[in-house]
Amino acid sequence: MSHDSYNPVPVKHKFFTPGVVGLIIIAVNGLVFLMGRFFFGIGSVTNLNNQYPWGLWIGVDVAAGVALAAGGFTTAALGHIIHKEEYHAIVRSALLTAMLGYTFVALGVFVDIGRWYFIWHPLIMWNGSSALFEVGICVMIYLTVLYIEFLPIVTERFIGRVNLPGILSKLNKPVDKLLRALDRGLSKTMFVFIIAGVVLSTLHQSSLGTLMIIAGPKMHPLWQTPILPLLFLLSAISVGFPMVIFESLIAARSLGLKPEMHILSRLGSMIAPLLGIYLAFKIGDMFIRETFVYLTEFNTASVMFTIEVLFGVIIPLRMFLSTKVLKSPLFIFIASSLVVFGVLINRINNFVVAYTPPYSSSSYFPSYGEISVTLGFVAMLVLAYRFIVLNFPVISLPGKATAPKTKYTIRGIK
Repeated sequence: MSHDSYNPVPVKHKFFTPGVVGLIIIAVNGLVFLMGRFFFGIGSVTNLNNQYPWGLWIGVDVAAGVALAAGGFTTAALGHIIHKEEYHAIVRSALLTAMLGYTFVALGVFVDIGRWYFIWHPLIMWNGSSALFEVGICVMIYLTVLYIEFLPIVTERFIGRVNLPGILSKLNKPVDKLLRALDRGLSKTMFVFIIAGVVLSTLHQSSLGTLMIIAGPKMHPLWQTPILPLLFLLSAISVGFPMVIFESLIAARSLGLKPEMHILSRLGSMIAPLLGIYLAFKIGDMFIRETFVYLTEFNTASVMFTIEVLFGVIIPLRMFLSTKVLKSPLFIFIASSLVVFGVLINRINNFVVAYTPPYSSSSYFPSYGEISVTLGFVAMLVLAYRFIVLNFPVISLPGKATAPKTKYTIRGIK
């Protein structure tokens, strides 16, 4: 079936299931520890101290979260800038995943900062020589861009359907006019935000690597390299399409939909070259710096590095070269999951495993509270995704009419 017959619509499916109830319990548990962090201080919930100022929340919630949200800018580049029309059916869901991902990245930074009430300082206290400042500003601007890119989905959902109750009914026509004016304005300017989103993503993805270069000898030589910004950018680009496949297949299974394998298989065929480029730079850098000698030592660093490269890059690279894998929902899901796992482990390795401050008297391991907050954030992200796709035209279904017709959708300018 051609991509033209696929249109985005709200999915008709019940919200509450046993899995959703489980996610709500995990989210509530995380919120309890989150309240403890704000009421009693960051030390009451975490194992962070003066020697280990960051841990799981930065390694997973922020660094890994930014990388795993890369599907937003990779699919935007593919669908809108390169104009591959057949991929438009997955652009909206990738955009939503990126928007929610960056939202929780921002929350992760907010929670991790000791004096969280000073998070607004970078807006007025600029430090152009700081890598972390560049990351913070880019993430804030890109998050704003993502919400702007999502606005056409909101206008499409409510134009001609504004029905406020009671005394607010007098606002129905003004609100509808406002939505139509917003839709017309976005149709003329959206290309600017799409290009800005792609550019901003490449900037802060690499700058996270720059941040770890500054750590110098505090990082293990297996990960400390001058090309770390390039490796961070290449790994983010490599995980973009696998994350879209991972999210699409889980959403299809959860919502009782048929997987869009005709699109996902094409995406999968582009992943192997991207992983190959990333692996070539990573292994080449290792041989140039001769850091492979550290793999002969049996310790946490060598084991984690081997797991990261073998299971996160080499095995899925081989899988994505197989036509059988590309055509199978199960196998392509496993291959995509391995890439997602590999990038997650890579960020944990860079920010947690490889980081050893001088004169440290003990090693760092996340507390139950830190793990609970992280899992709570993931659960809330999944719940938010489910609520939005059930109420807004995000997921494209065959033979469905999008409602109502407007001059512009996230698919492009008509």
